[in-house]
Amino acid sequence: MHSQENIQAIVEEYRSLFAGAKTDEGESLENMLVCKGDWSQKAASDLLQLAHNYGSFMLRNALAISMALGIEDGDFGF
Repeated sequence: MHSQENIQAIVEEYRSLFAGAKTDEGESLENMLVCKGDWSQKAASDLLQLAHNYGSFMLRNALAISMALGIEDGDFGF
């Protein structure tokens, strides 16, 4: 993921994935990430927690820094 186009593609992928979410019927976003997004339970939980805790402003800057420094897989190894 080294271009704006790839980032937009991922955003659209998650929009599509979550569009069918019926969280009021017990299907959580975390479960959707695990079952349909191929994430582990821990990674799915951490992704959602990051999104909720930091939001796009902070994470956008973290993404830019990690790309500038060439960090693809961080210390947690997801």
